[in-house]
Amino acid sequence: MSDFVQLWVYLSSAPLFGLTATLIVYVIVQAAYERLGHAPWANPVLWTVLALGSVLLATGTPYQTYFAGAQFVHVLLGPAVVALGWPLWQRRGELRGRGVALLAAATLGGSAAAGSAVLLAWALDLPADMILSLAPKSTTAPVAMGIAERLGGIPALAAVFAVLTGLVGALSGKYLFDLLGIRDWGVRGFALGTASHGIGAARALQVHPEAGAYAGIALGLQVLIASLLLPLAAKLAGLLR
Repeated sequence: MSDFVQLWVYLSSAPLFGLTATLIVYVIVQAAYERLGHAPWANPVLWTVLALGSVLLATGTPYQTYFAGAQFVHVLLGPAVVALGWPLWQRRGELRGRGVALLAAATLGGSAAAGSAVLLAWALDLPADMILSLAPKSTTAPVAMGIAERLGGIPALAAVFAVLTGLVGALSGKYLFDLLGIRDWGVRGFALGTASHGIGAARALQVHPEAGAYAGIALGLQVLIASLLLPLAAKLAGLLR
């Protein structure tokens, strides 16, 4: 047993521990996700986070030690988001014809997402920095962190809110769309990308290519709109430091 403990201490302190652990857990969870027919509740991101969090908590491994290796996965977030542009390019003619409508829908959807979060947080009398960290929750995590820092919020907290928002959308989207009778794949994808950014777009891509394409454009529009309008809105409201 002592040999095992010593081995764990060595592995947990190795630079690539976080990367190795992340890849192993995700491959296992993704295989289960495939076998379960892409059931929303089996979302691989959710179960990977829970599994890795449980391991770190049980072993007392500091998050900083884990992230020293896992940051290589974090770096790939950028290229992964850019890769969403390929389905958009394939449908460029169709999207060009709907450009104005998509921009209007993205602006209204993003405003509703940010506005509802801020109003709810304000009604609950949360601290100002937490409210400002909530505002960009429907943009992808790296962008949410940058916006939160610009607004005077807490970047790490903004990332948590963004991931939670994405997971909620990916887990509940199918059931909500079915309940509302929304069958159009483009509409479903655009709504997921607007409310749940990259995690929602990933879910949309797994379900249907049309949904994935519209989720990708919604994600991109939210990044642009939030980056431009949230600082302006905060300044007008007197919240910008």
